Amino acid sequence: MRNERVRIIVEIGLTVALAAVLNTIQFWRMPLGGNVSLAMLPVFILAIRRGVGVGVLAGGLYGVVDYFAEPYFVHWVQILLDYPLAFAGLGAAGVGTRAWRRATASGRANLALWTVVLPSFMLGATLRYVSHFVSGVVFFATAELGGPLPEGAGAFQDLASLKLVAAYSAVYNLYIPVSLVLCFAAAAVLLPIIARVLDQTAATTSPTA
Repeated sequence: MRNERVRIIVEIGLTVALAAVLNTIQFWRMPLGGNVSLAMLPVFILAIRRGVGVGVLAGGLYGVVDYFAEPYFVHWVQILLDYPLAFAGLGAAGVGTRAWRRATASGRANLALWTVVLPSFMLGATLRYVSHFVSGVVFFATAELGGPLPEGAGAFQDLASLKLVAAYSAVYNLYIPVSLVLCFAAAAVLLPIIARVLDQTAATTSPTA
């Protein structure tokens, strides 16, 4: 049990480090923050293998690292929404852990990629998207901060303003589902290999009763 805890801690550390490295390889960078990259991939893979709790912890820690790599904030709540909370949401992909393990054990990994892994990844990416979306509506409504409203206006001053800012934030954050597609494509190659190699290695090195 202690060895398993140590292994999970090591995997979390490696996940955070790899996500930070992948975030530096950006296929597209948005003008006001955010990018299309594979940074979500390590968190997704860890979550689907280890469950929601481990995935949320790793995602939240990566969010903190991401903030200190390029710190930018207008309010402390926005820091939470755009960094630890947004990336912790990726850990929700762990809802598919048990189904993924059953599928790999029974030789149905290829089917499970579409029926288990993709929906799980979509859930995690959606939670991240929602967090950034709310941050965009609440804190980045005005032109000075990148939004569509004139300075001095607010997203909640009337329904028309709220609709305009909501539409802007919804479109701006579409880099997240684009990144999701790339991450799933990479995971479709990596996950079956990980299931065969790492998990089998762990099984052979575990102490027998």
